[in-house]
Amino acid sequence: MDAHSARGLAFAAGPTLAAAAIGSLASRRAPEVYRRLAKPAWAPPPGVFGPVWTVLYTAIGVAGWRLWTRRAGRKALGLHLAQLALNAAWTPAFFAARNRTAALAVVTALDGALAAEIAVVARRDRAAAALLAPYLGWSVFATALTASVGDPAGPPGSTVRR
Repeated sequence: MDAHSARGLAFAAGPTLAAAAIGSLASRRAPEVYRRLAKPAWAPPPGVFGPVWTVLYTAIGVAGWRLWTRRAGRKALGLHLAQLALNAAWTPAFFAARNRTAALAVVTALDGALAAEIAVVARRDRAAAALLAPYLGWSVFATALTASVGDPAGPPGSTVRR
């Protein structure tokens, strides 16, 4: 493997695995917290999240690899890293800090960063943009869910009690 390919692998795998690891660590109590939330009828069961994120993180990593190997440019690579940083920030805000307001701000910023990344990337690599599209769909769904859930003992928008 040449140096460019090795750096590409590091770019594709490193930030994606870091976001996944942060999310995993911050969501250790997620099933308990999620179960206690006042959720809309369309909220998925807790068992859906793991398999969905496994598929999404794989697609994100492949998209990152494509961006690097096709020399998508600093803007595309920067947006890719920015959305992964926002991805990593949501789970600690929602499940660890239990601050729905902060989590909603983070996931809304994630939606914007992902939409911008897809728009920039689509000009260079339609396949990479297509790999990110389901992630944007899931993120928008997560935004709606984050906005809809509440502490059973408090008003929507409140911080979930421990």
